[in-house]
Order: sequence, then structure tokens, then C-alpha cells
Amino acid sequence: MTTNTKIPFLDLAAPHEELKEDLCKVFATALRTGAFVGGPMVEGFEREFAAYCEAEHCVGVGSGTDAVRFALMAAGVPRDSIVVTVPNTFIATAEAITQAGARPDFVDIDERTYNMDPEKLREYLEEQCYVHPTSGQLIHRASGHQVSAVVPVHLYGQPADMDPIQELAERFNLIVVEDACQAHGAEYFSRREQRWRRAGSMGRAAAFSFYPGKNLGACGEAGAVTTNDPEIARIIRMLRDHGQSRKYHHDLEGTNGRLDAIQAGILSVKLAHLAEWNQARRAAAARYNELLSAAGQQDIVPFEAPYSKAGYHLYVIHVPDRDGLQKALARNGVGTGIHYPVALHLQKAYEHLGYQPGDFPVAEKAAEGILSLPMFPQLGRNEQEYVVKQVLQFLSAPEPAGSDKQLAVKAT
Repeated sequence: MTTNTKIPFLDLAAPHEELKEDLCKVFATALRTGAFVGGPMVEGFEREFAAYCEAEHCVGVGSGTDAVRFALMAAGVPRDSIVVTVPNTFIATAEAITQAGARPDFVDIDERTYNMDPEKLREYLEEQCYVHPTSGQLIHRASGHQVSAVVPVHLYGQPADMDPIQELAERFNLIVVEDACQAHGAEYFSRREQRWRRAGSMGRAAAFSFYPGKNLGACGEAGAVTTNDPEIARIIRMLRDHGQSRKYHHDLEGTNGRLDAIQAGILSVKLAHLAEWNQARRAAAARYNELLSAAGQQDIVPFEAPYSKAGYHLYVIHVPDRDGLQKALARNGVGTGIHYPVALHLQKAYEHLGYQPGDFPVAEKAAEGILSLPMFPQLGRNEQEYVVKQVLQFLSAPEPAGSDKQLAVKAT
């Protein structure tokens, strides 16, 4: 049975209709001035976004992948060294590590936040590595490679628990680069500093993506790096522009990773609305929590840590029959997403790393059961009530005889 009701997973049209006049002015300015690459619109957005993130510097780049890659390179991550991250993230995190000349390695995630588990990071650094007595470098025992950096991912818009991660990094002299590609405007309460910190202000550098579906999205590809280190900012400005310190003077080998002026102008227009949009996302998340909890389904709602003010880029539930629920919701007009169905260590692209099923059980369990429900600032209560009604109907329906779920229950 199908329905005429249609609730999209993501509505990209509504904010653009709302801001159409201002967005068109950006395009008109670019046509009038001929400033399509670099120039005042890029520089203006960089200043505005740095201030928003409470960071000293922002460098606009071509994508979030560029942002992670350039941040690692500019921070001085040595070639062939190991950069530790998590297996429950988009592949761009690991791709950027490899493209920076380093080697990705993984630690498991916290079962509630789905972010890097600081205790697993501690175990990795203490038990799988040792400090070389002469060089002082942290060496991975099995591979013999130096461990140089950690990339915690602020997944789904919730900051990773940065205090213990940074304490471990300081202890072992590791670089911390935040993957904040899903965390525009998210905040973290640092217990050791006794203050709230914005995502993008805590590591040596932080990477942002402005892919259209993000909380702050461009009308195409775009990214940025924020940092409090002027030298990192200087190097990234060269890396994004073929290594040029000035025109035709190449101090290092870079690439074409520049932020287009039109995208920068669009982002400036949208940045003025980001706080309002994030608050609307938090309100929508609270409504989902309320509706699901009132029906006795509080165990499937996402956990928001007390140190977090999440931006709710995604609203992710965890259910036993994720695929069945997704199909049922689709039949009833509800769009959903899965972020992400296969953990990175089990992807074909990383077979050469030698990981096996069971190596990161928490990430693997998450990958089997996570489902992202519709989430965007314009999402209304009536729409959410309909979504939750469909979720509850599926979860309360009796299992048909011989179904995979029923057979699984009998087997246990």
C-alpha cells in the first residue's frame, strides 16, 4: 500500500527560495566584477566564518576532502606516518589521509555518540604503540610506522569528546585535526577549560565541507579550514593555489583547490541564517525525541552527550531491522538515508589494510542498524508526527511467519 504523502529526507529548495533575491545578487556581483576565483567575496567569507567558529584564520578551499587533506599537510604530518581516525565516517576522511601521504588507521567508536571512543584511542596508543627511546616518536609496533596525528570526526553534527582526545595527543605529541565537515556551529563544553568551544576552534586545524546538504551548504562544492595557527593558514593558501606564494612563484608543489567566489558569496548570505537554522534543527530533534519517547521508543533515539550542543546535521536512530523500516517508510512517502552502511575498514578500497569483520564491533553494529530520518530546518511538527507514526507502526507490527527477523530471534 502506498500513500500520496511525501516527506523528503532533505529539502534543498526551501532555503534557496527564501533567500533567492540575495543569492541572485551574489551572481550578479560576480558577473559585474569578473571576480570568479578569489577576491573580495572569498576574503569576506573567510573573515566571517573564522569569527563564527571562534578561530583566528579561515582558508576557503574546493571541498571538505581538500580541507582535511590540506590541514594534515600544512600541520606537518610526515609521509608514511599513521593518522588515527574512526571507521564510522564518510570515506573522504580516510581518503584525505592517504592523499596527504599518510596511512589511515582506526579505533572504534562510542556506542552512544558514534564518535571516537577516547578509551579505545588510549588503548591503541598505549598498547599498540611505543615511544622510540632516541627519536621520541610514537611508533606503531606492528607496522613500524610513526603515529603522527589524530582526526576525530564530529559525526552527524555532534562534537567528539575532545578533552580526553587532546590530552592523549599532548601526552604523545600528536597533531589533532578536527573533521568538522558535519558540525557547522556545533559546540563542545571543555571540562578542563570550563567553557564552551565551537567546532573548528579546538584542534591544530579543522576541516569543513559546504556540500549542498550540510547545515551550511554551498550551491556546489566548497570547503574551508579553520585554525589558530597563522603558519598553517599560510601554507594552505599556497597548497590550494598550486603552491604559489605570489603569481608564478611556487614555493611548494600544491594543487587546484580554490574556493570559487560565487560559492563564497552564497555561503556569506547563508551564514547569517546558520544559527537560526541550527536552532530549528535542534527543535526538530527535540520533537522527534519527545514523540518517540512518549511511545516507549526512547532506546532508539540518538544520544546527545552533556558536553555537546549538537547541530543535528542528521537525526539518526538505531533499530533492529533497519532495511525493513527504510522500505516501509519509503512505501509511505518518507525519505531516509543510511550514514553509513559499511564501516571503512570493511570497504573494498581498504582491503590492503588487512582488517577483518569483528575488528571494530561497535562501528560494525552501528552500520547494521542506523537510519537517518528526515531532518532540515523547515521540517514541521505535522510532518514529524507522520514520520514517527510510520516508524511506530513498523516497530509494533507482528513479524510474519518465516521472516528473517523472526528466524533470527528463534535462533537466539
